[in-house]
Amino acid sequence: MNKLSKLDWVLTISVSLLLIISLLIIYSVSFKGAVLNASNLERQIISIAIGLGAMFFLSFFDYRLLNYHSTKLYFLMLFILTIVIFLGKTVKGHTGWLEFFSFNIQPVEIAKIIMVIFLASFLSKKKNQLSIIVRIIASIVLVFIPIFLILKQPDLGSTLIILASWIVLLLASGLNKKNLALLVIIGILSVSSSWFFLRDYQKDRIVNFIKPQNDPMGSGYNVIQAIVAVGSGGMFGKGLGHGSQSQLNFLPEKHTDFIFSVITEELGLLGSIAVFVLFGIIFWRIKETARLARDNFGYLVALGILSILFFQFFVNVGMNIGVVPVAGVPLPFLSYGGSSMVIMLSAIGLIQSVYLRRIRA
Repeated sequence: MNKLSKLDWVLTISVSLLLIISLLIIYSVSFKGAVLNASNLERQIISIAIGLGAMFFLSFFDYRLLNYHSTKLYFLMLFILTIVIFLGKTVKGHTGWLEFFSFNIQPVEIAKIIMVIFLASFLSKKKNQLSIIVRIIASIVLVFIPIFLILKQPDLGSTLIILASWIVLLLASGLNKKNLALLVIIGILSVSSSWFFLRDYQKDRIVNFIKPQNDPMGSGYNVIQAIVAVGSGGMFGKGLGHGSQSQLNFLPEKHTDFIFSVITEELGLLGSIAVFVLFGIIFWRIKETARLARDNFGYLVALGILSILFFQFFVNVGMNIGVVPVAGVPLPFLSYGGSSMVIMLSAIGLIQSVYLRRIRA
C-alpha cells in the first residue's frame, strides 16, 4: 500500500480518463438502430482490464532487470515477427496478427516496446565504449532487421513509429548536428525505399491524402468522411450516439483508426480539447519521469515510450484531419484493439516503475 501511494497518480488518472472516454465512444458506435452490439465493447473492457493488471504489475517490477535481458527480448521479437510473415492472419491485405484461442494478437505492438527497451539498453551500455558513429551504424543494422520484417506484413505506420523512436533515442544519447543530418538522409532514403514494399492500397493512401477528392469513393473516402465528422461537431458536439457520420456508418473504422473523428463529432471541440489536455498531461509526466530517472537506461526507456505515444497521437490525429496519410496507427488508450491497449498500458507501467525508483527531487 505504501508503494501504491507513491505512484504517479496524475499520470494514472489522466490515462484512466482516456480509457473512460474510449469506452463511452465505443459504446456509442456499437448500436445498430436501437440494438446494441456489445461485442466490441466487451472486448475493449477485457483488454483494458488485462492492460491495467499488466500496468500495476510492471509498476512494481524493477525495470532495471530488463536491461540484462534486452538481447533475449530482441531475438524473441525477431522470431515472432518472422512467424507472423508465414503464419499470420491476413486482414484487408495486412498480415499482422497471430490467432491465440479466440484472440488476435498483433506482435508489432509488442515489437515497439521491445525495440525501446533494447535500444535503451544498447545505447546506455555502449555510450562510453563506442563512438557515436559506431553506435549509429550498429543501431541502423539492429533497427532495420525488425523493420524489414514489419514492412513485409506490410505495416508502414508501425515502421515510421519505430524509426521516430530510434531517432529520438539517438538524439538523447549524444547525437550532434552533423550526425543528425546524416541520419536524416538515411531515414529519407529508408522511407523512400519502403515504397517498394507497400501494397497498392497503401500507395493510393499516400498519393491521394493531399487531395482525397481525386478518389472520393475509393482511397480518399476515409479521409473525406473523417474531415466531415470533425467539422460537424461544433463547439459542444451532437451528443453520444447522435453523430451522423458515425451512427449512419459513413465513417469507416470508426472504433479504431478514426475514433478521434467520432469524439470530435459527438463531444465537439470541447471534447477534443479535453483529449489534447489529457495527452499533454501524460506527455509532461513521462518527461518529468525521464528527467528524474535513476540511471541512463531508465531515462532512455521513458523517452522512448514518450516518443511512441507522441508520434502515434500525432499521426492518428493527423489522419483524422487530413494532414497525414492514413497509416493504420491507433490512438493510444482510445482506439479499439486488444494488443495496442494492453501494450500501451504496460508501457505506462514501465514509466511508473522508473518513477518509483527515481532520484528523489
